[in-house]
Formats: sequence, structure tokens, C-alpha cells
Amino acid sequence: MTLQRTVKGSTRLCGVGLHTGADVRMEVVPAPPDSGIVFVRTDLCGSPRVEACLGNFGSRPRRTAIVDGAAEVHTIEHLMATFYAMGVQNAEVRLDAPELPGLDGSALPFYEALRAVGVEDQDRPAREIRPVVPVAVSDGGASAAALGRDGGLRIAYTLDYDSPLIGTQFLRLDIDEETFAREIAPARTFVLLEEVDALQAVGLGKGASTENTLVLGPDGVLDNELRFDDEFVRHKILDLIGDLYLTAGHISAEVVATRSGHSLNVRLAQALSLQSDNLRPLPVVTPRKPLDVRSIQGILPHRYPLLLLDRVTEITDGRLARGVKCVTANEEFFSGHFPGRPIMPGVLIVEAMAQLGGVLLKSHEANRSVDAYLLSLDRVKFRRPVVPGDRLDLEAEVKRMRPSSAHVTGRALVDGVVVSEAEIRYALIPSEH
Repeated sequence: MTLQRTVKGSTRLCGVGLHTGADVRMEVVPAPPDSGIVFVRTDLCGSPRVEACLGNFGSRPRRTAIVDGAAEVHTIEHLMATFYAMGVQNAEVRLDAPELPGLDGSALPFYEALRAVGVEDQDRPAREIRPVVPVAVSDGGASAAALGRDGGLRIAYTLDYDSPLIGTQFLRLDIDEETFAREIAPARTFVLLEEVDALQAVGLGKGASTENTLVLGPDGVLDNELRFDDEFVRHKILDLIGDLYLTAGHISAEVVATRSGHSLNVRLAQALSLQSDNLRPLPVVTPRKPLDVRSIQGILPHRYPLLLLDRVTEITDGRLARGVKCVTANEEFFSGHFPGRPIMPGVLIVEAMAQLGGVLLKSHEANRSVDAYLLSLDRVKFRRPVVPGDRLDLEAEVKRMRPSSAHVTGRALVDGVVVSEAEIRYALIPSEH
């Protein structure tokens, strides 16, 4: 069993943000078990906290950003990769600007600073992520896939850049702290000279220079020297590790990526999180007793034929719920939905997951007087038909909750095999009764 870790003491770094050009002072301090990696914007009123998690990912060009309300933190990937390699699950990162310092463009200064203060085990198990089935994502000519394995994270990356200055580079490594420190952490970010003007025109790269970025001109790297012949592919692996750590887990998988960037990396992380063997460790609590249909009707406004939960078997700490829907030949929808070969409509499978999510959200004391209305669906997948006689085992996990909205991941399984999954967002609206 892998234990959670935090840093033994505090460490400070300062520098300039690669994209914003803003001066920033950053401090990393220890954090208690199960708190995660949390960034604190000390320059903003109230020092808002932004957890490094998939639910807070904000798509931004050329870097990884997390967003919670008005607070944003940019270019976290190098530090996140360092946390992953050192096994740090819990830390508080305080900074007085919207972007982490770029330092020398690599993760090596972060690693050296954290290594100097050391890390220590905590008395809680770390989240273990091992995909149950292979997962894959793609976008145009870029792709990334992961296959479960014993022995931790292995990455095979192919960099196929549209420039003769870089060309095609390939590297395959098992990722542990020693390998990371020696082979990956020193690799620096890079840019083509021809891209610089376009990036600066849209407000990026304001803090970049030949001292913290490998700038490739017609004759090679400007005013600098490579640390590795294949430094470019090594840096892409560095970014990938940092992005995958938005799962907040120790990953046991072989990841194969081609031309993958931040957005696609995070899509793979989302797929890994949904397919993992287990969920992020929860505080040890006694699950609530099962809820039958009568109890469910006291929580949800749904009634026959649109009440699609037969039983809620577990609600743990207000974050995780499991329930059951038994699919019988007498279901009203089978008479009109492929009656010759009855198949449960996919939208009703999603509705069943959403109803379980609604029960989960209503289990919070603050939500007792609100109703959860479906706001949006993302990454909905249907993996196999559901037919009469199947039992849907449903799961819902809260990823983020605010006073007026919530984000829940849902899964439906038959005989232990995932048949459907979705990212579900709700609007929390005061009840009229």
C-alpha cells in the first residue's frame, strides 16, 4: 500500500511567470492527509484556495491552469510533475501572482527545493489509479492511451513536430523519483522562433527569454545549449506527468502518447480517473443505511414512471454514493423503444445516474432545502446495451460543489463492467416546498 505524503517543511522560490511576465513569490508548506494539492492566491482578497484537481481544470493555451471562481493559477504542470515523482499528495502552495515562477523553464529547481526540505509519509493510503480497461483519447493527429500495469507509471512518448529543427523524437521511461530527477526534471520548455511574435500578440510568453526557454531559430537553439539531444521529447513527458497528476493519484499504467498537449493530456487523466480501480480515499466513516424506494421518494421529486432508482445502497461522507436500478421486461419504455429487441434508452441510464447524484447532493446538510436540476452533461459514453434482466449498479462521486452548483461523475455497471459514464453538472435551486 502506498501512503500519502507531504513535505517536511516549507520552501520558497521566486521568479517570473513565463506567460504573464509577473514577478511571483511562492511558498510550499506541509498539509494534512486527504487535503490534496491546494494553491492559495495570497494576492487576492480572502486568499482564495484552488485545488489541483480535474474538476478545476481551465483550458488555456500553452500551459495548464486551474480555476475556481475568480481565482486562477497558471502553469502548474512542472511543479505538479515534481509532486507526482516525489509521491507528495498533500501540500499547500502559496503564491502572490496568477502564475508559478518559470525559473529555468524546467522542473529541476522545484525538485531541488523540495528535495532539500524532504518529504514524509502520512497515516492514510494514497489514491491508487489503475485503469480497469484500456482508455484512449485523440484529437486530429494527436493521441494518448493508457493500459493498466503493475509497477507504477511508464510513459512512451512520440514527438513529431512540424519543424525540421525538432523532427521526430521518441522516449520510453519508467517514472520513479530517481529517473525523474535524472532524465526528466532538467528538460526545459521550448518554442520556435517563428511562434514568438504570434504568442506575444495574444499576451503569452511575456516572461520568456533564452535563459528560461529553448528558442529554436533557423540555425538551432539561440543563446543556449541542449541538456539532452532529445530534450524536447523529455519536456513533453514532464508536462504529461504534471497533467496526469490532476487525478490526485498514484498511477499504475503504461501511457503511450503521440503529439499530445495539455488539453489532451487532461482528457486522458479524466478517462483514467473514471476507469480507476478505486476512488480517492475518503475519511473513515460509517456509511448511511440503505434507502428504499419510499425513502428515495422523500428526497427526490421523481415518481413513476420516471423514478429510476430502486435502492441507494451507500452514501459515504457526502462524496460517494452507490445505488441500484433493476431493469425488467415490464418497464414502460420497452414497449416503444426497439420493441423487437428491447434496449434501455441511453438517456434513461444517464437519468438514473443523475438521480443518484441528486440523492448524494441532498445528503449534505446545506442542500436539504434545495433541488438539484440537471445543468449540463459532458463526456457521456455508452459502452454496451442494457437489456431486460440486467441490474444497473450505479455510482456517483462529487467532484466539486458550490452554493449554487455542483459537479458529479457518474458510472453505470452491469456485472462489474462499465456500460455508461458521464460528467454531470447540476444547478442547486431552493425548493418550492
